[in-house]
Amino acid sequence: MSQFGTEFCDHISIVRYLDGAWQAPSLQPLAPLSMHPAAHVFHYASSCFEGFKAYRWTDGRARVFRLHDHVARMQKSAASLRLPIPDAAMLATMVTDLVAHQVKDIPEPPSSLYLRPTLIGTLENIGAAAAPSTEATLFVLASPVGDYFAGGAATLKLLVEDKRARTTEQLGSTKTGGNYAAALGPTLEAKEKYGVDQVLFCPNGDVQETGAANFLLISDDEIITKPLDTSFLHGMTRDSILKLGADLGYTVSEKNFTVAQLLEWVTTYEATLSGTAACLSPVGTLVYEGKEITVRDGKPGANTAKLQKALQDIEYGLVHDTHGWLTEVG
Repeated sequence: MSQFGTEFCDHISIVRYLDGAWQAPSLQPLAPLSMHPAAHVFHYASSCFEGFKAYRWTDGRARVFRLHDHVARMQKSAASLRLPIPDAAMLATMVTDLVAHQVKDIPEPPSSLYLRPTLIGTLENIGAAAAPSTEATLFVLASPVGDYFAGGAATLKLLVEDKRARTTEQLGSTKTGGNYAAALGPTLEAKEKYGVDQVLFCPNGDVQETGAANFLLISDDEIITKPLDTSFLHGMTRDSILKLGADLGYTVSEKNFTVAQLLEWVTTYEATLSGTAACLSPVGTLVYEGKEITVRDGKPGANTAKLQKALQDIEYGLVHDTHGWLTEVG
């Protein structure tokens, strides 16, 4: 299978917001979008998106994981950027219609269909730096993807950045492309200088997240992660792991913690990144002030594997979904 996110299904679901109202959504053949060079998104970054997966079970039907939670988060992102807010039922139907149309293209688990709803401002006005886009396009892309760790899960090396933030405090919880652009430069610099995979942003010593994933510490009986605020993304995988962890008897501690505490705790706690693409990505090494600090024994931990399996068993239909996270399609 192609590199993650580079292969696409042959249709998209699309709708436009014009004259103060959403038009009728439609399934269309995948093709380039035609937009005026003055479109608001090109100049003022009026763009937000979501990313989640659908799985095809042995019965031939698809299940979308946490569809309605992702729709709700996209509505919040749209509101924070003052974009037209998609109707929840409309967006959910756009997703399920596309999944139903492409269900035969969904590879079997652990592979899946990655779904990317995207909302962009299309108002033709380069003088609207201080005004919202009153026109918009909403579309849903579908991309068949393989197992992120097809070659086996390796541990990651993270640079602990205790000065710079990933993004701005008011936009941290908005899933907008600007946040990823802001983290790209520091991440590439860190890769070149320290040979790391990602940067763990800890502005003023407050441990937050990496450029594209939430951060968790896990022991045999506790999960520690930063409590939700507007400075970082409220990841759906993070939320799922916390809920499943509670089901399995872990104490869930959502609390602020410092770099000094982090360096102390990783001698006994597993460290992992959570996100849609890889679910949980174990961390083996931290780099701080030019020194490498090994997380426990530097190897993937048993608790990370246990929690990942608990989540994937639900997604793959191996256990009953007691949380109501799955939407059946097809």
